[in-house]
Amino acid sequence: MGPTDRPTRSSLYTPAERARRDATRWTLVQGLLAPLQFLVFLVSLVLVLRTLATGEGAEAANLSVIAKTLLLYAIMVTGSIWEKVVFGRYLFAPAFFWEDVVSMLVLALHTAYLAALGFGLLGTTALMLLALAAYASYAVNATQFLLKLRAARLQAPRPAAVADMRLAGASR
Repeated sequence: MGPTDRPTRSSLYTPAERARRDATRWTLVQGLLAPLQFLVFLVSLVLVLRTLATGEGAEAANLSVIAKTLLLYAIMVTGSIWEKVVFGRYLFAPAFFWEDVVSMLVLALHTAYLAALGFGLLGTTALMLLALAAYASYAVNATQFLLKLRAARLQAPRPAAVADMRLAGASR
């Protein structure tokens, strides 16, 4: 790795990592799964809260949490592949270390929900509260990734034509 391949302290990607990120189909997969998972999360959150408030609709709430969890597993597996392609490791690449740490908590809570549901370990209220805990951790994790996406966009190289126009406008 040459000196230009190392990210600076404030840079999220090296030029080579940025090129690999932009070239892999896994970037598109992540870009499609993330908003889908968020939409399922919102619907499921409403169903879980309704069940907690009224005691009704537990089956729909449970099915929605299962759907959310399956999407989480899909995004975690494909995200690990994306991380391997871009950074050379499946998890805990320095650029996404803390996001991956929180993702492990998110996975653990969602998996605990599935286990509790599947083995009948918790009643409806406790299950819904566990779902809310899983969803709170997911919200933190989603915020982490949105902040990284924003940082990546802010650090993206600007096209020369745009930079030239800005320089021309600034010199007037």
